[in-house]
Amino acid sequence: MTQPTSSSFIEIVDLTKVYKMGEMEVHALRGVSLSIQAGEYVAIVGASGSGKSTLMNMIGLLDRPTSGTYRVRGTESQKLGKKAMSDLRNREIGFVFQRFNLLARATAMRQVELPLFYAGVSSRKSKQMATEALTKVGLGDRTHHRPEELSGGQQQRVAIARAIVNQPGLLLADEPTGALDTHTGEEILTLFEELHSQGLTLVVVTHDPEVAARAHRVITMRDGLILEDVAQLPSRPAVPAVVDVAPVPEAIVEAATEAFPTAQPRIVLETLDGVTA
Repeated sequence: MTQPTSSSFIEIVDLTKVYKMGEMEVHALRGVSLSIQAGEYVAIVGASGSGKSTLMNMIGLLDRPTSGTYRVRGTESQKLGKKAMSDLRNREIGFVFQRFNLLARATAMRQVELPLFYAGVSSRKSKQMATEALTKVGLGDRTHHRPEELSGGQQQRVAIARAIVNQPGLLLADEPTGALDTHTGEEILTLFEELHSQGLTLVVVTHDPEVAARAHRVITMRDGLILEDVAQLPSRPAVPAVVDVAPVPEAIVEAATEAFPTAQPRIVLETLDGVTA
């Protein structure tokens, strides 16, 4: 397990979370400690009920722990009031969810401008920043499209643009490819790698081993504890082999064309197959 250090982007020490359900207590986190450095690409994995979603909520400042310490860039979250915590979350963390969470009637531009509105950015500046974010995710030509006019992959790209428009230090993604087909999911993971290569800290919560395999570090949760925390070499999708086929000599092509003047090129080449082999 990686121990927290003073230079960590995220520092978590002995974090617990207990939910009360009537007279019952559910211990979702049982003393978790970890640190994540700026620029890391981390996957958090585990079965249902392992505590990974609760840990995600803590990292995203969406909930408060029962006990323990959580710092973001050195700021201890437990000491913050509701507004101060909201400001820290909006400034430092961008969120990407499985279901995109887009407004049905808003254009891509409006979707991405929304967090800038809450941050008090001027209309002119927000349009510029939103356009830059959409261009960064490959949707510079879709700024005025609504969700119904976009594919699932494009909708997730809008969500990613919305998450990064404030230039946060951390992108927190919850099952980001769960609602996408394999090809589109691969495109989103490639985009994550591009953002990570530009210095963004990336934490992905997933049950999909292929998604986790793209990270540089994998944290496995079980029963509210960290079972394993290992560094790894990220995998890459297989690239189809390119077969180098020697061209048919020009003299043979000319001879075949004279012999079969009305034949289609495919038939000619099939006829020549025994000659050129």
